[in-house]
Amino acid sequence: MAFESVDKLQKVLAEEVFNHTKDPKKAAGRALGTLVEIITYYLIKTWGLNNQISIERGLEEYGNPDITHNVEFSLHPIVRSTTITINKTDKSLTANVILKELAKTDFNIQGFERKNNSLLSNGVLRNACTIATSANSFLLCSIKSENENTLELHVFEQSIKPYTMFECKRVGVEEGMTKGPQTIEKAKQGAYVARSASSLQKIRTENGELHGIIYKSDGAFIIKPFVDLMEEIIYSDDEELLRRFILTVGVVSNHGNWFTSDHPNKELKVLAQSYDWLIFLTDKGLSEFIDNLLFNPTAEYKLIRETFLSSYLEGKKKNEFTKVQMNIEADRLLLKYFESNTQNIESWFNIISPKNKSLETLKNELNELKNKNWVNFLR
Repeated sequence: MAFESVDKLQKVLAEEVFNHTKDPKKAAGRALGTLVEIITYYLIKTWGLNNQISIERGLEEYGNPDITHNVEFSLHPIVRSTTITINKTDKSLTANVILKELAKTDFNIQGFERKNNSLLSNGVLRNACTIATSANSFLLCSIKSENENTLELHVFEQSIKPYTMFECKRVGVEEGMTKGPQTIEKAKQGAYVARSASSLQKIRTENGELHGIIYKSDGAFIIKPFVDLMEEIIYSDDEELLRRFILTVGVVSNHGNWFTSDHPNKELKVLAQSYDWLIFLTDKGLSEFIDNLLFNPTAEYKLIRETFLSSYLEGKKKNEFTKVQMNIEADRLLLKYFESNTQNIESWFNIISPKNKSLETLKNELNELKNKNWVNFLR
C-alpha cells in the first residue's frame, strides 16, 4: 500500500497538486470524491453495462413524482439500439451532427427533442452522452470503434425508468477531528434518497427485524424479510413486482470517516440500513488506483497522470478527468487498465450490506436485471 490512509493521501495531493489553491486540503478532498466516482463508473462499464448507464439523472420518488433527486449513476433498460458510421473531423461531434446521420437510417426519432451536448470536443469525450430526449426515454451515444478515417457510433434508447441507482459518498476528516463535519448530513441525505426511490420499501418489526413491503397496482401488497423479498423480485419475471422496483447501491470511501477502529460509526449504519447494497471502497483500493495511475504510472499509463495533473493546473477552466468529461485517450487507457485488472480492482471493495453477500452476487443481480424483458414490462 502506497499510503497509510486516505487522509495521508489527501495531504500529499494538497501539497503536490493543489498547493496553488486557496484551500489545498479542501481541493484535494473534492478531487478524491471525483476519483471515487471515476472508479465506480469504469468498474460498472467493465461489467458490461456501458449502454445502460446514465449520469446525474433526476430520479422520481416512488409514489411522489413531484420530487426528484439527482443520483451519480443509474442503469436503464435498453428499448432499442443501432450503429452508425461517421467521418472523423476536427470539429466537435455534436448531437446535431449525430442526429442528422441517424435520420438517414430507419431509426425513427420522431418525438425526440435534441440536446446541446457534444460526444467529442477537442479530444474530450462526454461519457453517457445524451443526444435527445422524449417523454418516456433518453437517446444516448457512445463510440463503439474507430479506424483511421471513421468512427463507429453506438446509438441506444434508454427507458426513462431505471432499474438500479448508484450513489457515491465520501467526506474527508479535518485535522483533530474523528469524522468529517458533514458526515451525518450526507448519510441522512443518501439514506432518504435510497429509501424513497423504489417500490420496495423497508420497514422494521417491533423486535427490530428488517422486512420489505411492495405494493402491486391493485393495492395488494407483499411483506417478507427484506433480503428474501429483494431477491424474489430480482429473479422474478412478474411485471407487478418489477415495474417500479429500483435496486439501490451506495458506495462509500475513507475508512477513518465511517469507522472507529474496525467498528462502523452511526453514519455508516444509517446508510447500511437504507441502501439495498452498501459497498466500501477501501483506503488500499483508492490508494492503489492513485499510486498506479496518477503518481507512479508505468510508461503505458503515463497519459492518465498527465491528464489528471493538467486538469488541475492553476487557471485551468475545463476539467478533463471527471465521470462526465474525460480525455478520450485517458478514457481508452482507463478502460484497458480496468479490463486488465478487474479481479484485483474488485478486491478493493468490501460489502457492508447485505451481510454475507459478495461483489459477485451484486454483479449477478445487475446482470439479471439487465436481461429482463423491460420493453414489455414498461409498455
